[in-house]
Amino acid sequence: MSWDRGPRRPRRFGKQALIAASATALSLTASGCVVVHGEREVLPSATRAEAAKALEQFTAAYNAADKAYDTSLDAGHTTGALAAIDSARLKAGRANHPDGNPSHTPLELTDAEFTIPEKAGWPRWFVADAKGNKGGDTRWLLVFTRHGLDETWQAAYLTLVAPGKVPEFRTDADGWAEAVPANSADVAIPPGDLSKDYTAYLKDGGQGFADGAHTSAWRELRQKRSKRPGLVTQYIDEPLTNGDYAPLALRTKDGGAAVFFSTRHYEKQTAAQGVSVPTPNEDVLALTDGEIKQSLTMEFVSNQIALDPADGPVSVVGRVQGLTSAKGE
Repeated sequence: MSWDRGPRRPRRFGKQALIAASATALSLTASGCVVVHGEREVLPSATRAEAAKALEQFTAAYNAADKAYDTSLDAGHTTGALAAIDSARLKAGRANHPDGNPSHTPLELTDAEFTIPEKAGWPRWFVADAKGNKGGDTRWLLVFTRHGLDETWQAAYLTLVAPGKVPEFRTDADGWAEAVPANSADVAIPPGDLSKDYTAYLKDGGQGFADGAHTSAWRELRQKRSKRPGLVTQYIDEPLTNGDYAPLALRTKDGGAAVFFSTRHYEKQTAAQGVSVPTPNEDVLALTDGEIKQSLTMEFVSNQIALDPADGPVSVVGRVQGLTSAKGE
């Protein structure tokens, strides 16, 4: 994919000018309405203190929802792919454990680092990179977004990445990162096309993506499982690109981009006459409509982070997928 870098960025604000610009970003009109100038000014998406507070609030809400298996407790702090995955997980948990999560262990996110791009317009967004006490020896990469100054920061993406695979983001002298446009032409695949190209790759293969656990190995596993004695499994993959599922990308030190993007996947298991579909676990059953007779169709939402170089194949370095619904027939 390719991106258009667009016009040259305005002259950088000094510290005092940045404060002044932030102060005038909101102005009261004669009628008392608030006028937001963030669509024109190139400013950091958040202060580092705001980013740290957003991560703290998300963690508190996530833990409350997980403990009670109550989607309402963190709904205001999640959106996009993460919201779809998390709300389905909590729904299944509540169905099976109405009194709450008997295995609840509070999530702890420590050693947090924040990568905050300078940009004009909405949404504003930033990346939090932290060590979690769950998920093994991985870093938790969360992307927070909001569409206005009066909105709460919401986590749209969550991917788990091995420490050595965390992207090295390019930052300027003041520590601010560079957002890469969806149509940028200076990377192998434009961020706006990555979801579409990834789902096409999962179906047909090709040379656009580097071998790895979330590319070639996943295709091989699905091919292996597609036909077993008495059971056929079919796969359908769809891009997700609208609204808070839209891809978000940051420039990396090597000139490429790190892209967060979403996809939807369907897996249909069909049993031969006289053979039963394998009984799914209680969480799948809790999200299943209809009676499982000869087939079970499961719907998943997945969010990924990919390293999109200036030239060469794209590497998918992290992926979190969750069941969102199922149908028995």
